[in-house]
Amino acid sequence: MSAPDTAGALDGVIVLDLGQIYAGPYCTHLLRAMGATVIKIEPFGGEPIRWRSAGDVAGAAFLMLNAGKQGLRLDLKKPEGRELLLELARTADVLVENFADGVMERLDLGWDTLHTVAPRLVLASGRAFGDHPAAAGLRGMDVTVQAIAGVVTTTGPADGPPSKAGPAVVDFATGTHLAAAVLAALYQRERTGRGQHVEVAMQDAILPALTSNIAGYLEADGDFPERTGNRHGGLAVCPYNIYPALDGWIAILCLRPRHWTALCDLMDRPDLARDPALASPAGRVRDMDRIDDDVTRWTEQATTAWLFGRLQEADIPAAPVRSLGEVITDPILRDRGMLTEVGDGDRAATVLGSPVRMSASRPRPAAPAPLLGEDSADVLRERLGLTDADLDRLRRDEVI
Repeated sequence: MSAPDTAGALDGVIVLDLGQIYAGPYCTHLLRAMGATVIKIEPFGGEPIRWRSAGDVAGAAFLMLNAGKQGLRLDLKKPEGRELLLELARTADVLVENFADGVMERLDLGWDTLHTVAPRLVLASGRAFGDHPAAAGLRGMDVTVQAIAGVVTTTGPADGPPSKAGPAVVDFATGTHLAAAVLAALYQRERTGRGQHVEVAMQDAILPALTSNIAGYLEADGDFPERTGNRHGGLAVCPYNIYPALDGWIAILCLRPRHWTALCDLMDRPDLARDPALASPAGRVRDMDRIDDDVTRWTEQATTAWLFGRLQEADIPAAPVRSLGEVITDPILRDRGMLTEVGDGDRAATVLGSPVRMSASRPRPAAPAPLLGEDSADVLRERLGLTDADLDRLRRDEVI
């Protein structure tokens, strides 16, 4: 295989990033890693997560998601700030935003306006519930969409209260889908020469993750526990659980018949392997309490390292439950560039890499996130040809 090109797959693509919090910025993070030039446009106070930490230092979440972007401060509520954005849109390929429903229209920067000014522009919008009359005006954040979309009701033990998922699964599912939509729109533009408006609703993006849960509910004709704890969401696989060990916890699942028989061998329980009532997935699910007890009696006598080694040798899906500290220092994640340190002094930060790997192009190297408005002058000078006098006036008028 030939060595990958130093140019990214999206080299030359210009992205205007009005994204905030996680969904929009993660979309543009992925595009930047593929080679796009991303210009992050923020209001005078900065986007919401920039100052999440105490003091005047940008928070770690902002630094992780906005590394390597150019920073432009722009007041879009002022007529001249709006006109500058429209001028930039004429020179750009993509504009990404995930404001609340109706914000872009109130700024007179909706799709009709942008498409008239810049017919080749792709506008990518993240919304809580999408364009639907029943959802008009409804707002949503990760946890509220988790709640309304069924994620919360399926999370937690069967006899306990509903719980949110630990990670911000909705935001990042939305950002990933939005990046895919942008790529598809850019590809279609190669044939049509025209941009389009693509939208991803947070509720739509997370729904496929509930496939096991919904399938179990449908197969049981509604007579089904919505919360299954650490067991399989559709209660269709057993063993499938988080089991105690001497020094922690370990996840084990037996998806195929050979996984089950191999686990029985490891546990020195040939009686379980021979039991006809446990020969099928459905049979094991019917007796899952007893099976979980048997597996627990085996796992709680050994360390997670010993269990993980033996289970891997037997080709049984398993992994130890690790702390965040262990994950952050994981050598595989570090070697693959998913977490890396950039910058010096006050600009030092841990930043995210991209999960996307392409054989013909390298991911763009990580760089520090921009200070608020750090590149305003360079962006406007390079993209729009503004002079120093123009820039001085815009600063005095608090447009940039």
